[in-house]
Amino acid sequence: MKSVTFRQLRVFTEVAKHLSFSRAAESLHLTPPAVTMQVKELEGQIGLPLFERQGRQVQLTMVGEYFLVYAKRLLSTLKDAENTISRFKQVETGVLTIGIISTAGYFLPQLLARFKAEHEGVDVRLDVTRDLTKLIDKLHSNEIDMAVMGRPPKEYALRSEPFATHPMVFICPPGHPLLRVGHPPVDALVHYPIVARELGSEVRQVLDNYLREQRLAPRIAMDIPSNETVKAAVMAGLGIGFVSLHAVASELRSGQLHLVEFEGTPILRSWNLVHQASKVLSPAAEAFRYLLLEHGDDLIAMQSQPPGQTPTQALG
Repeated sequence: MKSVTFRQLRVFTEVAKHLSFSRAAESLHLTPPAVTMQVKELEGQIGLPLFERQGRQVQLTMVGEYFLVYAKRLLSTLKDAENTISRFKQVETGVLTIGIISTAGYFLPQLLARFKAEHEGVDVRLDVTRDLTKLIDKLHSNEIDMAVMGRPPKEYALRSEPFATHPMVFICPPGHPLLRVGHPPVDALVHYPIVARELGSEVRQVLDNYLREQRLAPRIAMDIPSNETVKAAVMAGLGIGFVSLHAVASELRSGQLHLVEFEGTPILRSWNLVHQASKVLSPAAEAFRYLLLEHGDDLIAMQSQPPGQTPTQALG
């Protein structure tokens, strides 16, 4: 295996990711025959097949699954080495891949636009997911450079830096009876169905914790894995919603939805910038980190404020 190249490893991991030679070729900007040749040469070096091919279907062999772990580890080490060299050169070029939880998609594109305006040589890519575990796996495999999420689980070796406030709020449609009371008591919740995000999401965890603290057990009428569908259900009069303020800012401005200002709300959490604790950040990643830590909170609050309020008033 002394003649194995990093090019072969990159091609192998891309085919393993897509389980398709043609899709790997598209991703790598190569022809399918070139991808096939690289994999065959790698299999020749190893002396065992890495893939099972049945027509157009491709599956990793057991050897392929084991080898994939080491291939990713080698490519990850090479990327760290490249980042270290770039820090010495102080070159702000290359690719910066940011992974985000879907709710962050309401504000992060605007921050990326500002970053791109200041760092035109950097190719910025977004990787959006609803699954926190998948996002953390991508951090560990170096598929993404850093991630924007809520509070990461403590059991992972990650560096987490809070950079902005994350308010979560109750919402209702126009004309709802609760709007007749300035700050309705929390126990009024038990009289109305709740439209909530799905179990396992951060927003749902915050809601469940809040209800436990208040010793309330309102009826959860719907579990919905989409902010947009939660908002549509609330507009249709199916219940009171609980969402991130970022997700509902435009509807609050237009008057399609209203905040229900229960006592103790909004519930404030934080947005965090997260990366592997051992990772050496590239100059581009360090520049993005600086933007979020220095200016993220103010920029996001301006985007998310309800009509007629300052960012400070929007957070209560």
